[in-house]
Amino acid sequence: MPLSPPSAVPLTVAALYKFARFADPVALRAPLLAVCAANAVKGTLLLAGEGINGTIAGPAPGIAKVLDHIRALPGCADLDVKCAGAAIMPFHRLKVRIKREIVTLGVEGIDPAASVGTYVDPRDWNALIADPDTVVIDTRNDYEVTAGTFAGAVDPQTVSFRDFPDWFRREGHALVAQGKRVAMFCTGGIRCEKSTAFLKQEGVDEVYHLKGGILRYLEEVPAEGSLWRGECFVFDERVSVGHGLSPGSHALCRACRRPVDPAGQASPLYEEGVSCPACHDERSDEQRAGYRERHRQERLAAARGMAHVGARQSQGPATDQG
Repeated sequence: MPLSPPSAVPLTVAALYKFARFADPVALRAPLLAVCAANAVKGTLLLAGEGINGTIAGPAPGIAKVLDHIRALPGCADLDVKCAGAAIMPFHRLKVRIKREIVTLGVEGIDPAASVGTYVDPRDWNALIADPDTVVIDTRNDYEVTAGTFAGAVDPQTVSFRDFPDWFRREGHALVAQGKRVAMFCTGGIRCEKSTAFLKQEGVDEVYHLKGGILRYLEEVPAEGSLWRGECFVFDERVSVGHGLSPGSHALCRACRRPVDPAGQASPLYEEGVSCPACHDERSDEQRAGYRERHRQERLAAARGMAHVGARQSQGPATDQG
């Protein structure tokens, strides 16, 4: 269900991040909030001593002004941004949060601003991951991988990015024990900045990551020459995108926040706003009744052109974005 009616002015969705050293991220929050609010920009931005991360949406001129503001911050002149169009506003509100990390790995001493893996452009990615001497690792969470991944990639089946270090120490070292190089990828690139820095700290020398992440690959590599299989889960109301960043076919389960493919949407266990095949047995009848009432209220609010007070952004943990 759309959050708002289609806009007469096309909207721009901008996914961005930059590892930079902010001496006082708290002091950056109010000016950033102000420029977003003044330009009708919504979404979530995270600020920490290590930089900025988030996804925002709004009219193209407004997004441009916000990006100009961010690029003027210390160390952010070469801010990495991936933009896509949208007919409806994919966010309910604007949030600028102060965090310890802009993407939570939970390992002390990791500094992507000082040391990361080798970037690989999307046009060179296929050759790297097709090489039998390359171990390809998907650094995203399990619910994201279900929507799509690269052919032959290892799925760590992590619930959260903070689980990745334990998985690698438990199982990952064995994958590279014979001297194979490692190629890692994530949605927009930020998690790979952290994970490649972590692998280098763990003693893995030859580490590569997809520059710009899956989103840039899908934007630049045509479907006929692609090694991507499926769709890419995104942390907003689009839910998933395909090649050319075209809208995907997944819906979002409002109960468990997991993506639901067309087959799942056809299941008798799927009820919009209430349940999906993955979570139906995880919830009680009482919980589903509550979700059903919430969904009813959201539909009534939407019919009146209002956002329901209980509505939530359709995203997983904010610190796992990208």
